[in-house]
Amino acid sequence: MENTFLPSLEHLATAVILLDEQSRIAYFNPAAENLFALSSKNLIGHPVQHAFTDTGQLVAAIQQALTNNASYIKHDLMLGTYAHGKLHLRCAATPLQSDKHYLLLEFHPMDRPLKLAREEQMLDQTQANRLLLRNLAHEIKNPLGGIRGAAQLLEQELEKPSLREYTQVVIQEADRLRLLMEKLLAPQNVPHFSALNIHEVLERVRSLVLAERPKELVIERDYDISLPPLMGDKEQLIQVILNIVRNAAQAMQGQGTIILRTRIARQVTLIKKRHRLAIMVQVEDDGPGVPVHLRDKIFYPLVSGRPDGHGLGLTLAQDFVNQHQGSIEFDSEPGSTCFTVMLPLQ
Repeated sequence: MENTFLPSLEHLATAVILLDEQSRIAYFNPAAENLFALSSKNLIGHPVQHAFTDTGQLVAAIQQALTNNASYIKHDLMLGTYAHGKLHLRCAATPLQSDKHYLLLEFHPMDRPLKLAREEQMLDQTQANRLLLRNLAHEIKNPLGGIRGAAQLLEQELEKPSLREYTQVVIQEADRLRLLMEKLLAPQNVPHFSALNIHEVLERVRSLVLAERPKELVIERDYDISLPPLMGDKEQLIQVILNIVRNAAQAMQGQGTIILRTRIARQVTLIKKRHRLAIMVQVEDDGPGVPVHLRDKIFYPLVSGRPDGHGLGLTLAQDFVNQHQGSIEFDSEPGSTCFTVMLPLQ
């Protein structure tokens, strides 16, 4: 490609990718690196599918442009990325008249304002959840002691031992509710930050879940071992990933595959603050997916897709992640659910 052509693309605010005649990446401008949180050094010479996780619509747009030898615009393109999940984009694919038959791809994000609004709404919801949980826990925890004490006194007065079975039910259920209330109050604990390796967190979760589940459950690793240390509360982050992985295992009824993935993300905005680098942790499973009626409220307290679920796991996970100034999101469809946790690097 002519050397005079590239400098004009370097300073564009529009994300641009150039493909050669075999649909391999020949150029990746800085705006594209920022948009997709990728490094061009690792992509040059590779097929465009190598840069993304879901390229079905992109490949179709490329083929349309090449077939007609004319510019083709896809206004509602969904492109799967490693750093941000699925991005909603407008893509223009334009064949260039040159000896090497380059194809110019231009990307314009359409969901960035929506993402910022969703993050703000989620932050407000988390604060409301925290207040609700704290008030609810206090209201329930206080009378539990009286209920348990009354059951113990009643048990001592019963003449028939067989009747004590019922008082034991009351005592055990009161204890179970007390533990649940302590979990509700747990997010108020101040995190203790220290340098940690995110992969130690993931390995701890992996060993715990595999010990709980039968052999039909497979947990695969897809780690970027070059990730730097992260400042965080190790126990809180273990709880975050553990809650997500346990939910996935329970949704699959202990049978299926879970993938633990780590990547570096560049130029990301988390809770209205721009970060040059962040660690991305993904938990992906091949289960039935999150039910449609729960997707808008899955992080709300006391919302669960299981009859025996208490609906606190993802609420606590979201709260812990927010205490790390990070974000947690998910994409779900039948056969594929992926939770993405973004944690900023200081």
